[in-house]
Amino acid sequence: MIIKNAELETVCGITSTLPENTCPEFAFAGKSNVGKSSLINALMNRKSLARTSAQPGKTQTINYYKINDAFYYVDLPGYGYAKVAVEVKAKWGKMIEDYLHKSKMLKAVFLLIDIRHEPSNNDKTMYDWILANGYQPIIVATKLDKINRSQIQKHIKMLRTGLGAGPEVRIFPFSATSKQGREEIWDFIESLTEENIN
Repeated sequence: MIIKNAELETVCGITSTLPENTCPEFAFAGKSNVGKSSLINALMNRKSLARTSAQPGKTQTINYYKINDAFYYVDLPGYGYAKVAVEVKAKWGKMIEDYLHKSKMLKAVFLLIDIRHEPSNNDKTMYDWILANGYQPIIVATKLDKINRSQIQKHIKMLRTGLGAGPEVRIFPFSATSKQGREEIWDFIESLTEENIN
């Protein structure tokens, strides 16, 4: 995919009204330290448009990035960060739920999980939540460069088993360092859009 332009178009906080976009949306969910901003930057072919933070839990908004004037990457608030107050976590959860319920243009939800570890309770909850809202989660197994090539299939099986995900669930191993997996994710996104988005 050729990225001609990418811009942060809309930022929605807890009290904001979600935009009614007319272009397809692809949402990204994941734990606060799983590498969500790094993935989105890689998919936008930009180094730092999506803000990465040394302080997990910093994304407290829903951020809409418009790509090629044709579709959106939607960055959902990170979850599972222990230092965030319970009431704030609840508000973030409500934001994500509202988005999943109300977006008319949402085509797919990507759930990011660290390939090195078994899915956490928060990961399983988010996976089930996405399913309950009528979407089949697409798993992006991040931090691929942190394990040996020979371990990849074993760890993918571990994620699939931990989530209770059947063989129909797509899992894309991805490395923010080498960008391995980016082309496959791009191809998948293109396959879900009705028009040529290059």
